[in-house]
Amino acid sequence: MSMNIASPSPCSSSSSFPSALRWLSPLPLPPSPSTSTTSSKPARPFSLRAQPTATDLSLPSDKKTNDDQTLLSLLRQKKTEQAWTLYSQSPHLPTPTCLSRLVAQLSYQATPQSVARARTIITRLRNERQLHRLDANSIGLLASASAKSGHTLYASSLIKSMLRSGYLPHVKAWSAVVSRLSTESPSESISLFDSVTRRVRRFADPSIVADSKPDTAAYNAVLNACANLGDKSKFLKLFDEMHEWGCEPDVLTYNVMIKLCARADRKDLLVVVLERIIERGIRFCMTTLHSLVAAYVGFDDLETAEKIVQAMREGRNDLCKILRDANLEDLKQAKEDDDYDDYDLEDEKEEGMEDLSKKKIDDVVFEKLLPNLIEPSSEPLLLPKVYAPNSRIYTTLMKGYMKAGRVTDTVRTLEAMRHQDDKASHPDHVTYTTVVSAFVKAGLMDRAREVLAEMTRIRVPANRITYNILLKGYCQQLQIDKAKELLREMADDAGIKPDVVSYNILIDGCILIDDSAGALVFFNKMREQGITPTKISYTTLMKAFALSGQPKLANKVFDEMLRDPRVKVDLVAWNMLVEGYCRLGLVEEAKKVIQRMKENRFYSNVATYGSLVNGIAVARKPGEALLLRKEIKERCEMKEEGENSYSNSPPPLKPDEGLLDSLADICLRAAFFKKALEIVACMEENGIPPNKTKYKKIYVEMHSRMFTSKHASQARQDRRIEKKRAAEAFKFWLGLPNSYYGSEWEYEPPQR
Repeated sequence: MSMNIASPSPCSSSSSFPSALRWLSPLPLPPSPSTSTTSSKPARPFSLRAQPTATDLSLPSDKKTNDDQTLLSLLRQKKTEQAWTLYSQSPHLPTPTCLSRLVAQLSYQATPQSVARARTIITRLRNERQLHRLDANSIGLLASASAKSGHTLYASSLIKSMLRSGYLPHVKAWSAVVSRLSTESPSESISLFDSVTRRVRRFADPSIVADSKPDTAAYNAVLNACANLGDKSKFLKLFDEMHEWGCEPDVLTYNVMIKLCARADRKDLLVVVLERIIERGIRFCMTTLHSLVAAYVGFDDLETAEKIVQAMREGRNDLCKILRDANLEDLKQAKEDDDYDDYDLEDEKEEGMEDLSKKKIDDVVFEKLLPNLIEPSSEPLLLPKVYAPNSRIYTTLMKGYMKAGRVTDTVRTLEAMRHQDDKASHPDHVTYTTVVSAFVKAGLMDRAREVLAEMTRIRVPANRITYNILLKGYCQQLQIDKAKELLREMADDAGIKPDVVSYNILIDGCILIDDSAGALVFFNKMREQGITPTKISYTTLMKAFALSGQPKLANKVFDEMLRDPRVKVDLVAWNMLVEGYCRLGLVEEAKKVIQRMKENRFYSNVATYGSLVNGIAVARKPGEALLLRKEIKERCEMKEEGENSYSNSPPPLKPDEGLLDSLADICLRAAFFKKALEIVACMEENGIPPNKTKYKKIYVEMHSRMFTSKHASQARQDRRIEKKRAAEAFKFWLGLPNSYYGSEWEYEPPQR
């Protein structure tokens, strides 16, 4: 969501920002619902800090007064850099007006450096318990700027802090954070939206909260979060609430609804959304058509996406008819597929009933969102005017070709774009980058470099993403020397500074050629360049050492990651540490790491158990596999508890084929036939087909002569009765001759 923020006036105080940005001062307390409106003592007052008197601060002096006046003068003249220098050199805190203006102007500059400086002011005030000296305007601007600069969680914490302190941020501030969170953390986005609107509802007088109540843009942001989560019920609830706040859905609202239909796997509803926009007379825009093309590309329905683009090229406005016809073709194809698959219909009856039930629930939601779904127009509606495809729509179609491996069609589309009369349809750097991606995916690195050269020739500048794609292509083809040369060209010739993604790609490339030393060189070089490593950087370097049999070095990298306050250790990092020890069969060390994980409230997942099983196999300790099998079984059974499981307990586990197959392999080789059968049963319960051919080969090679010794004592034979019974049961499952049948497969009548 974009925000147009006017620059603060150079000759006004901090409270004289444009009215669109004038955030509320501490608000009067809303009346309690359980008391009369004349009550002066609300049931749930805001927790406001009392304003300190002048005696709370250092005694005033002439120097302090002069400094404050100089600072305010610099701020009014928009000399923010000089004002920051004066502030950082001053030993005392400036006046609230100066502090608020400084934070506001630094936030308005919206550069990484200026936002970082504003954050240091917040940190200082928090440490000195002086946050009350800032007004809501400055904090709101900082929250908005932080969200735009990628510090979304920090921005969210600022908005929450304002709410706790009795301030209501302006809708443009909090909705900017909700918008950013909608893609990064949709659940947090919805939670923040609910927190603000819940607080706003507590005020009986709408005029008091007029600048904070949600608008259509705010609703579009939170609806986008719902669409990203695929939460149809919450989407409907929020959509219905819009009228309560005087908000009307606009074309962006319905664009988000197109995304929701795609997340819900309801391709048939895309045309219904388009017709609803036309039916309501909502102002149309190209983003809707782009959303439609992107949705069909996401469904891998390139044929319909091509039809939309071709119709736009031909100047047609009957896109609704094209999409209705496409739906009919899909229904016809589905019917033919059902007729073809009639023979196994009974096997899928239960699954089909579940899908049907889910579709009925979806229909209830979408019928409320799209009334024209119940009573569609008899004839397909027409677009209000003709729209020609722009470069964004062409590029989206090209991405579909790239995903499908249709390199020729990708290049052909690029050529068609070059010959368009409309400049809006000409290829841009995103288009060329898509072509580069297509060639890289196909392994045609020379062709990809030719496209890069052409971009330079026609003065369409390649960006960092273009170079990173090429770097990844060289690394995937194990051409690290060419990747290093491209990195030099990127920095020296193109003037593009490599970022953390560039170095992460190169570190990963070193792993592919088993060069852990090279990975470390790139990691150190990245830090020398002043580039902050991400958790991907750390875990990739750990992977380099783990795969090269150096778990102690991987542990050192992990310890450094723990000390880095900018990086949050996740389960991937823990798993990489476990993998490093397990590759060498150091099971006890790996178990110590897992114990540390539990102490830090991280719980083993399928990847953790998979590494541990492989470590047990390397160490040849099949007894450990039995203990591990017990733990995995308990985790699998937890899914039946559902909501009754405590938050501190590990989450339910759904094992995959690799984990169960490895466990069965170990148990079978160790002649734990009963446990092997239990694991096979678990595989079948989870819909995983056991590899009978593999298990049969293992049994024949390792156990075919078991129990055949004629010299075993009777006591030994008695001890092995249970084991022999389990072996016969396993042979029965494999289809090998066993005691349940005769040694020959043909039927023989019993002898009398």
